[in-house]
Amino acid sequence: MAGAILTERAGNIATVTLSAPDRLNAMNLAMWQGIADAFTALEAADDLRCVVLRGAGEKAFAAGADIAEFATERFDQDSARRYGEVMAAALSAIQNCRHPVVAMIHGVCVGGGLELACCCDLRICGAGSRFGVPVKNLGLVVALNEMEDVAGVVGRATALEIVLEGRIFAAEEALQKGLVNRVVPDDQVTGEAEATARRIAEGAPLVARWHKKFARRLAEPRPLGGAEIEDSYACFATEDFQTGYKAFLKKEKPDFKGR
Repeated sequence: MAGAILTERAGNIATVTLSAPDRLNAMNLAMWQGIADAFTALEAADDLRCVVLRGAGEKAFAAGADIAEFATERFDQDSARRYGEVMAAALSAIQNCRHPVVAMIHGVCVGGGLELACCCDLRICGAGSRFGVPVKNLGLVVALNEMEDVAGVVGRATALEIVLEGRIFAAEEALQKGLVNRVVPDDQVTGEAEATARRIAEGAPLVARWHKKFARRLAEPRPLGGAEIEDSYACFATEDFQTGYKAFLKKEKPDFKGR
């Protein structure tokens, strides 16, 4: 079963769906490529303000990579390298998307699915969601760049705990580890993630993009440069700044244009 990556637009919010419900949205090679293609296209959309990434149905966000195709697509070092390059491009496309990305997590979120979620900017899950990276049971490592994505969210020690133990843990523990931002009842995940996306979309889009850029930069150890700090003042030259503060003084809702 091929699976698919589906993209829908509702105004200034896009939803990208990992769709392979027959196998808990486990990701095959074509789907990894589809993620890279979808997010590259969304990156170019000037009128977009937020992206929601979710799995089809309510049983799983994604149950990792599709192990059934390993015999044909990921069976030795050379094939694994080619597979890894496609997977890395998908993860990078999410991280490098200038628009904020919200992970809507229903159910299972393990292996490559957890890595996908870690590349998003916010993660909202249900109380019944389950997490983990049990690749030790496959004789498989989490690639260095993939480990970096997880460690960037939970820290190096916790990332190492997750991959060394390989256990599946509950949503409350995921919240304690800083892996997710919010846990809500299972039947409220869709509503909460969509409301979060709307709140983001109501703000000035250039500001959201700057904040995402700043947060990523602060994860790097090198000192901030003068030109980078100067970037903090660029918002004052935008039309949206004039719109925003004047609307506040008038007690009106601002109508941001993204310029």
